[in-house]
Amino acid sequence: MKISARGLNRSTLARQLLLRRENVGAADAVRRVVALQAQQPASPYLALWNRIAGFDPSELDEAFAHGTVVKTTLMRITLHAVHADDYQAFRTALHPVLRAGRLGDRFTVSGLTPADADTLVPELLAFADRPRTNAEYEAWLEQRVGTAPKSGAWWGLRHYTPLLHAPTAPPWSFGERPSYVAPPDPPAPPTPEVSDAALGTLALRYLAGFGPASAADVAQFAMVQRARVRRVLTALGDELVRVEGPDREELFDVPGAPRPDEDTPAPPRLMAMWDSTLLAYADRSRVIPPDYRPVVIRRNGDVLPTLLVDGHVAGVWRPAEGGIEATAFHGLPDEVWEGLAAEARSLTSFLAAREPRVYSRYAHWWSRLPAGERRVLPGA
Repeated sequence: MKISARGLNRSTLARQLLLRRENVGAADAVRRVVALQAQQPASPYLALWNRIAGFDPSELDEAFAHGTVVKTTLMRITLHAVHADDYQAFRTALHPVLRAGRLGDRFTVSGLTPADADTLVPELLAFADRPRTNAEYEAWLEQRVGTAPKSGAWWGLRHYTPLLHAPTAPPWSFGERPSYVAPPDPPAPPTPEVSDAALGTLALRYLAGFGPASAADVAQFAMVQRARVRRVLTALGDELVRVEGPDREELFDVPGAPRPDEDTPAPPRLMAMWDSTLLAYADRSRVIPPDYRPVVIRRNGDVLPTLLVDGHVAGVWRPAEGGIEATAFHGLPDEVWEGLAAEARSLTSFLAAREPRVYSRYAHWWSRLPAGERRVLPGA
């Protein structure tokens, strides 16, 4: 079984609900697309606006409030929104990554050790029986260890400890000052065997939402060592199908997952900052032309809101007076601009009740964009 580069693109779009908006609830959509990047509070909402027909943002508000969807540090040691049913397996799979990534030098310079962290975590989870602020946790930590720990102690603990972000403020459920709370059933520190079994679950979920994909892609998505991923994929055996990629590389997939014809039309979209489709692969050319990658993924990690045209990044967008300012990095046909204009009208209406100038703090990047065609697409 072989698949072309364009076929891979269409498979991603189908599984990420980007070939057409689906009639599905917010929580179910989050589970279908595996995870939504959530560093910027608005982004999960805009991601679902792109994917759900008639998306009502109050649905996601309620999912966060009721714990059906949770926001926490997971893949690539960054914030994601995931379905509660996936949280345990994902967190268990990533335990070694979070331990290595957050209990290293920046943590130990505080005077605490990884062994201290393991001792503190159960007590910290007990203290996190209700939402508490950074200041409250830092005061607790100072009282617990008998002195004011140096910078890095709470930074490491808040990522290593399985804590959830508690909804704090409108317009997007989470504000600039986070609060943290323990999950209803915190996962215990796993053995390597248990963690690898959970990584197998994560790999299957990833392939269902982003496949076909390589071992390197799975490793990139989770920020897990490739050798560990290859071991897990081998153990999954007949639960996976093998697909030959465009350059004869071995790709993996789950049986029965959609792989649309490569000529399937892909509508234009105005994608959220940090949309997962831009970050889920080692080879990001599936969605981002290589020349545009350093433009839309900045060196500091910011991933700009993009124009998706025929399934590939073609430019960026931001709110502007009267609508949406779109910058295309190459020429676009009139019919594509018309499609983007329809999306802009819908997005402007969607943002009006919450944050009309969303992402405005990132406006400084627009002075550094390459030459392109800029249009202000009028709002509704």
